[in-house]
Formats: sequence, C-alpha cells, structure tokens
Amino acid sequence: MRQTGKVYLVGAGPGDPELVTLKARRLIGACDALVYDYLVNETLLDWVKAGCERICVGKRAGFHSLPQAEIEALLVRLAREGRSVVRLKGGDPFVFGRGGEEALALRAAGVDYEVVPAVTAALGCAAYVGIPLTHRAASTAVTFLSGHEAPDKGPCAAGVDWRAHAAGGATLVLYMAMGRLEEITGELMAGGRAPSTPVAVVQWGTTPRQRSVNGTLGDIVRRVEQGGIGAPAVVIVGEVARFGDTLAWFDPVI
Repeated sequence: MRQTGKVYLVGAGPGDPELVTLKARRLIGACDALVYDYLVNETLLDWVKAGCERICVGKRAGFHSLPQAEIEALLVRLAREGRSVVRLKGGDPFVFGRGGEEALALRAAGVDYEVVPAVTAALGCAAYVGIPLTHRAASTAVTFLSGHEAPDKGPCAAGVDWRAHAAGGATLVLYMAMGRLEEITGELMAGGRAPSTPVAVVQWGTTPRQRSVNGTLGDIVRRVEQGGIGAPAVVIVGEVARFGDTLAWFDPVI
C-alpha cells in the first residue's frame, strides 16, 4: 500500500527571492510536486529537482485558473499518490493567502501538512519603501485589512467596518484594495480619518518592478491614476507613511 505523502504550505514572500526562508528553499528543492500561484517569483520555480511536477494554479484579480475547491482537491490527490508536495503561495500562507482553508481541507482528508511562514507583503513592501509600520512617535499599532471580499459577503463595506478602523488611529495596511480604493478611502474619511492623512501605495514591492506613489487620503486615488499604479499593490495609511520620504533606500532597476 502506497504511503500518503505530505503537503507543505510554504510562503514565497513578497517577491524578492532572497527574502524566503532557508526551510522554504530546502523544501522546494526536495519536493515531488510544486503547486504555485501567479505572484510567485519565477526564480523559485527553478529550485526544484529534476522530475518535479510544476503546476500553476493562477490566482490573480479577475483570473483563477483553478477554483479554490479544485486546488484543495489537487493537493489531497497529490499527497495520496505518495508525493511530497509544496504549495507555494505569494507572501505568507496564513495572511490573506487562503492557507487556512487549504489546511482545513488537508486535515479533513487526513493528509499530513506543515506550514512554513514567510515575509508577508505588508512587511516587505513597507520596508522596501522605508516606512516603519510602527513608530513610537507616530503609531503603536498596525492592522492588516483585505479590500477584497468574497462574493457571498456582499458589498465591500459589509465585510470590513472601515469607519470603525478609521477611528482607531492604527496604521492600516490594505491588501487587494486597488479595485475599491476610492470607496475605501471615502469610508475612512467618513469615519474620521483626516483627508490629509499620509498614504503610500506600493506596487510589485521588493522586486525590480517596484513602483510607489505617495499622497493623502484626499488625493491618493488621483495620484494612483496619474501614476498608472495597479495591482498587485499594498496601501499603507497613517502618519508612518511620511517616513518614506526620508528613509527610502531601495532603488529598483527595471
């Protein structure tokens, strides 16, 4: 009887391949099957051994090459074939990466799994534009929020109470928010955040393609449009965004 394999839910980090963990690199190099997302740096795909099956499952805004349920079924099938499987996910598997859903599916199927954390996009992008997400003089709290809601959750504001988060005063880092940026910034201002609150938007952070634009809650939508900034990007809202003007150090080369 063939022994069931194991699935590793591995974070690929925000883009720079040197930001992945040593454990992630070792597992990628040893696996029998690599199931990866659209945002994974292609350099990581070259680390696999000869004979490893590479399977792209897509996952970007407006395009999914495989529905989530089919991805979960694929992981279960590969493991039951006795393979060592790396499920390589952009950023961190458990921060807006649906790693929790995949872990639950594996648990329900009786498949052994392990989670390998990584630098999530909020941390990587902020660091590469010189923005400390917390600073004793500016913000002692940070909140990660998703700007994208599942269809069954209804309108954007029904899933996240933006006005409540606006009143809290923490640094806000928004994932998957570019398609609703105008709506979200409007809600934050309606909740009490001043239109003059600094905002930074970072696209393709930590990679040679990195671009960013700075503004305020009141004008960031216009600045993003003028700069041609789109997904994938993170949006950083709060006084700490001012530090990017002074502390920026990364010079992307395209």
